[in-house]
Amino acid sequence: MAKVELKQPVVQAIVNDIEGAQSIVLVDYRGLTVAEDTALRKQLREAGVVYKVCKNTMMKRAFEGTDFAQLDEYLDGPNAIAISKDDATAPARILAKFAKDAKALELKAGVVEGQKYDAAALAELAKIPSREELLSRLLGSMQSPITNLARVLNQIAEKGGAAECTPATEEAPAEAAAETPATEE
Repeated sequence: MAKVELKQPVVQAIVNDIEGAQSIVLVDYRGLTVAEDTALRKQLREAGVVYKVCKNTMMKRAFEGTDFAQLDEYLDGPNAIAISKDDATAPARILAKFAKDAKALELKAGVVEGQKYDAAALAELAKIPSREELLSRLLGSMQSPITNLARVLNQIAEKGGAAECTPATEEAPAEAAAETPATEE
């Protein structure tokens, strides 16, 4: 078998992974310990992010004709790619957070929804919360006024209910006193 025939399945596997991807982040993983690498892979897997260490030539071939070809200039030295099809900011967010503790991990560049970002821009992009978190914040802000209105109405009902009970008990003895003189006469 020729070398090209052996490499074709590897390139095809990368193409399959990047097909329909919203984002790809390229990192230099040199210097990570096995424990750090295992922890990183676990975090990425839990977020639905594919993380692979691939040869640069294989990635270049896989990126040809896609938005991810913008990363070709960063493909030097050992690289790993993190690919997300669901959450566009997940790879950048997880890798940037992990890089704070593991100084050996270096963000190189990424393409998020067709736009190329360098390492500094990826760090800023990583500050954006996940879609689920943004939706929960939106829902919370929408529910807050309704919840506050319900509390106010409940307090008014409790105070109003207590006020109605108090006059009713005061009127009852007055009626009883009015009835008592009528029976005496």
